Order: sequence, then C-alpha cells, then structure tokens
Amino acid sequence: MKKTNPIGLFDSGIGGTSIWKEVHALLPNENTIYLADSKNAPYGLKSKDEIIQLSCKNTELLLEENCKIIVVACNTATTNAIKELRAKYDVPFIGIEPAIKPAAIQSQTQTIGILATKGTLNSSLFHENVAKHPDVKIIEQIGHGLVQLIENGDLNSPEMKELLESYLLPMVEKNIDYLVLGCSHYPYLIPQIKKIIPSTIKIIDSGEAVAKQTKKILEELQLINPSKGNSTHVFYTNSNPEVLKKIVKPLESVFYKDF
Repeated sequence: MKKTNPIGLFDSGIGGTSIWKEVHALLPNENTIYLADSKNAPYGLKSKDEIIQLSCKNTELLLEENCKIIVVACNTATTNAIKELRAKYDVPFIGIEPAIKPAAIQSQTQTIGILATKGTLNSSLFHENVAKHPDVKIIEQIGHGLVQLIENGDLNSPEMKELLESYLLPMVEKNIDYLVLGCSHYPYLIPQIKKIIPSTIKIIDSGEAVAKQTKKILEELQLINPSKGNSTHVFYTNSNPEVLKKIVKPLESVFYKDF
C-alpha cells in the first residue's frame, strides 16, 4: 500500500462531508476520495441487510480507487455494517458512532439527548454503548425527514425549523445539558439548532474524534502521506451534484457518477 494513496470516505449522501472537513483539517497533506450515495439516502430507514449491501458496494468502489483506509462517515452504516466490512475486506476501517461517552461523562444533569436516524437508534451497537452508562438518562429522538431536507439543500426552510422544534423542545423540557448529533448530516443544522435550544446545552458530534482516530491508525500503519505538495480531493455523487458543490466549494472536484 502506497503512502500517497487516498483516504476513502463514504456516506448515504452529503452529510459525511462534515467528517471529511475534520479529516482534511487534521491531515491536510492527505489525498481523499468521497462517495455520496445520495440516491439511496437515507440509510436510516433501510434494513440491516440493505445497509450492509450498500456499504459493501461503496467499499468496493473505494478499493478500486486504491484507497489505503476507509472512513465510514455514516452513523447508520457504522452501527449496522462495520463488523461485516472488517471481516470481509483487508483494509483498515474507521467508524463513526454517536458521541454518547463524552456527553454522558460530562453531563451535570445526568440527562442527555440524542438526535439520530432510526437505523442508528435501533442498532445493537448503539444499545451496547447506551448500556455502558446506566446512571445517565438518554432521551432518544429519531430525526424523521431531516436527512431528506439536507440532501435537497433545504437547511433554512420553515419545514426544517418546524421539525427541529418538534424534536428538540421536548428534550429541553426534560432538562438535557448535552445534545448528541448521531448522524453525520446533522452538524450542518447546528446554526438552526442553536436558535431553538438554550445556549447552556452543549452540542456534540463525532467529527473531530473520527479525524483523530484516522490519523492514529495511519501513523500506526506508517501510511501517513510524506508529500507536502498540494493534496487532491475528489467527490462522487450519484444524485444532483449541485448541493454537494455548494457544501465543499470552492477547492474540490465534484463529479456525478452512477453507482
């Protein structure tokens, strides 16, 4: 495996670009390839078997591009498919899970909220993580409809505001002091969320932790790119590329690809 080979990332759409941005910020010399499987978004409503099948397809596309490590930049794919991916493919995988642990450890009210997809909240991996914090009350909320609105570029629509209020205000009433964003799409909603919840509630996502873990594994495997030249970043989407272009502009190359 060449050190100059790219880092591969995939998500059920554009949301994982929030993870890509953290990885790129920490590892600016690394080349990257990102797959946005927007045609099949959201993964959160699909069966476990479907999620595994789509995750395998994405992995194989990234392996064809000679990726040296793959970041599963999707909570639903990680919680439902990463064990199968690690068993099937001879490449290191970095997963993304809701940041329950830091929120639970730091919570003063012993009550935290988590906004995530149905697929993540129903997964056995998520329930295993929740069980590790029996003293903390965890308010779970499925973010029905949020991914679709983000994929359509409707971040500031009245419908988005209405949905977020209906999901977040009941959590506020239950005295949460941490809100965990359990979907890589949701960091793009932080400005809207901050207008709804009190400033005393801390919002936490997994992006920075994923970037640090990616760097750690690359260092352990001696796969850090030694080149100090300009890194290249390619984004593929199987849906309308315009929304993706707005999010990752102006540096990167975005292409439509039917996969």
